[in-house]
Amino acid sequence: TAPGNLTVTGRTATSVSLAWSASTDADGVAGYQVRQGTATVASVTGTSTTVSGLSPATGYTFTVVALDPAGTASPPSNAVTVTTDPVTLTDLARGRPTAQSSQTQSYGSANVVDGDPGSYWESANNAFPQWVRVDLGAATAVGRVVLRLPPVATWSARTQTLSVQGSADGNGWSDLVASAGRRFDPADGNQVTLTFPATSTRYVRVHVTGNTGWPAGQLSQLEVYAA
Repeated sequence: TAPGNLTVTGRTATSVSLAWSASTDADGVAGYQVRQGTATVASVTGTSTTVSGLSPATGYTFTVVALDPAGTASPPSNAVTVTTDPVTLTDLARGRPTAQSSQTQSYGSANVVDGDPGSYWESANNAFPQWVRVDLGAATAVGRVVLRLPPVATWSARTQTLSVQGSADGNGWSDLVASAGRRFDPADGNQVTLTFPATSTRYVRVHVTGNTGWPAGQLSQLEVYAA
């Protein structure tokens, strides 16, 4: 008989877990094949499995057939269609240790990883270059940073000349994104998103050499993502 009651028991961005009722056969059941269309994506002897290596936010349809000892397939089970979860974007910098070249008053580097868009780091005035950095704790593949200033109109539009740098040990640095003028505008949320080829690094640093809005390095949030 065909396997029965094929159901989805779990899913992630890259996998789907399935379970079904056992098949019966006069010669016995040797195992099961999970199929996506005509392609076999898993072969098991039990009545559950997890199909891995899938793409995020993508729909898939599965069926299951039973095999007797001679390898003859039963009719297929009912079909189930499931969409994998989207990729969860995690800010790798949130709450991590920070450091800075300098700060003004209470506007220290910890503000750039506190999740509060209203708090910010500000360096000493009239003393470029300046920098703020975050320690991810271990070498991590990263490919995108989001830089923010407080998203309110009192923070007028400005251009900060900056680069994004990476380091394995916090001493030697190389550019992840080369230095250029980056415009922060409250009309666009006062944020700048920079992407680059995935690179393994432990420390991420924003190195600022100019600011048209104030004679200091300024940053509300330094967000770091895998991609």
